[in-house]
Amino acid sequence: MKSGARCKGSVFAFVVVCLYSALSLLGCSSQKAPTQPAITVWHWMTDREPAFQTLAKQYQDNTGIKVNFELYAPSDAYSQKVRAAAQGGNLPDVFGILGEKRDFASFIKAGHILDITPYMEENNGEWRKMLFAKALAVNEFGAGNSYGITPGVYGVPIDVMTIQMLYNKDLFKKLGLDPERPPQTFDEFIMVGAKIKEANMEGLVSGWGEMWMIDCLANNYAFNIMGKDKVLATIRGEVPYTDPDWIKVFSLFDQMQKSGVLASGLVTMVNKTAEQLFANDKAVFAFNGSWCVNVYKGMNPNLNYGAILPPKASDKYPMAIWGGAGSSFMVNGRSAKKEEAVKFLKWLTTGDQQAYLAEATKNLPANKESLGKIPALLAQFARNMDATTLPNVWGISEFSQVIEAFDKGIQPIIIGEKTPEQVAQEVQKVMERELSRAR
Repeated sequence: MKSGARCKGSVFAFVVVCLYSALSLLGCSSQKAPTQPAITVWHWMTDREPAFQTLAKQYQDNTGIKVNFELYAPSDAYSQKVRAAAQGGNLPDVFGILGEKRDFASFIKAGHILDITPYMEENNGEWRKMLFAKALAVNEFGAGNSYGITPGVYGVPIDVMTIQMLYNKDLFKKLGLDPERPPQTFDEFIMVGAKIKEANMEGLVSGWGEMWMIDCLANNYAFNIMGKDKVLATIRGEVPYTDPDWIKVFSLFDQMQKSGVLASGLVTMVNKTAEQLFANDKAVFAFNGSWCVNVYKGMNPNLNYGAILPPKASDKYPMAIWGGAGSSFMVNGRSAKKEEAVKFLKWLTTGDQQAYLAEATKNLPANKESLGKIPALLAQFARNMDATTLPNVWGISEFSQVIEAFDKGIQPIIIGEKTPEQVAQEVQKVMERELSRAR
């Protein structure tokens, strides 16, 4: 009996030792293979979701770090989610901001966005040098900026955009025009309008019912006619909108309408309608952004068109077009995974990844070294990147009420209800009212 008891006790002790050893080995194993951190990225870009998921898998295969791209659309819903998350202190590791420069600045001041300047300057500025300077400018605050932000780079552009004039090469042939010689001057542009009217075709289409597209083209011509300094002086209240140069800007829209170069119904047209008309060979010209390459391909893969700068109205100053960073990502300044997030964004903006994004989504890469790897039509938009500007990099903002009066004022000029002089006076009255309120 005693011998049997000793035997049973030995077996029990042996089992206990084995279980303890097994648990110890599991513990050691888990210590040797710690779980890699996962990075969460919020975005609103529905057209890029499949490409983002492909790149996320590639990054995990290469590094072991999982990247969760979470899509929230439409853009209005996304913006509301980001604001709510900022207020609740639960922003993801990486996110984007859809808003004006002052909104961007408010997030920085609240500590929600990391200053990535030190990372941009590593290895003799290697990361900065590979990106378009005009794209970085959208995410950068310079010395003495009016927002009180410490100078630096606070966002990473993942693609760029330009807004230019497009023309249908096949319709050019029908009009008896050389499809390889689009108009370079405003006078040449107006002359095409006479041919469009005679052929009973539709001319320029664009989303001018949304108004910001009108603002864009008007600013292009303001820079061309009077130069950046005078435009900014106007915003500061030093030059009135009744100045002769501004009358010239307003008058261009009157000339375009009278020449026949503008499509009918343009002042109420949304951009999606404009894109459908141009994609289906129903309009000779379009005014649209580089994102349209992907849109047009989906609507009509055989569309034969080219991209050009808006025809210049003056030789005094160069034509400036809206462009720069199309979409950008920011790193959460309070994230525990800041370093991992920065490394991922640097990888995302490196050559091969940028070329893949451009090919998959038909958006221009932010990495200028990738241009040789992208489709030729996209490259047409990219080659004018040096001519780009945007209101949010000027360091000063026009009153929103003035912008509204300006844009809405151009619409009655186009339909012949008001003269350029009348609109200029109305815009100046709004400007004087807002200046007095600001004092």
